[in-house]
Amino acid sequence: MFSKACEYGIRAVFFIAKQSHKGLRSNISEIAKAVDSPEPFTAKICQELARGKIILSKKGPNGGFYLKKDAEIKLSQIVKAIDGDQIFTSCALGLNSCSSTNPCPLHNQFVDVRNGLKKMCENTLVMELAPEIEANEFYLKI
Repeated sequence: MFSKACEYGIRAVFFIAKQSHKGLRSNISEIAKAVDSPEPFTAKICQELARGKIILSKKGPNGGFYLKKDAEIKLSQIVKAIDGDQIFTSCALGLNSCSSTNPCPLHNQFVDVRNGLKKMCENTLVMELAPEIEANEFYLKI
């Protein structure tokens, strides 16, 4: 449902949250290894996330990517930073003119799926999951 870049971005933010919860900053190599993504692709994704103010970065010997402990980052913010909000508004078949007045064959069923996904993404805070991620209750690497 999400693009590959978005999937890696979500996994990267969860990994960064886990590290930040321990007071650590992560470099691109660590993030790429943790989420099983090529380093150049991971660097591009992290740049997009930093531009979107989802993650923070610090340069220098003790630098890296991190989240503030009190960060209230919603999953929907990560999705929007990488893929935009089309996943929450677009047609299941990719049609431009699909709407409730001009529905595609899947429109009525997909509206519920799309709205459920949007609700889940808007109600999921990354840092609320950090303790469970740190305790290895969730699995991030394929």
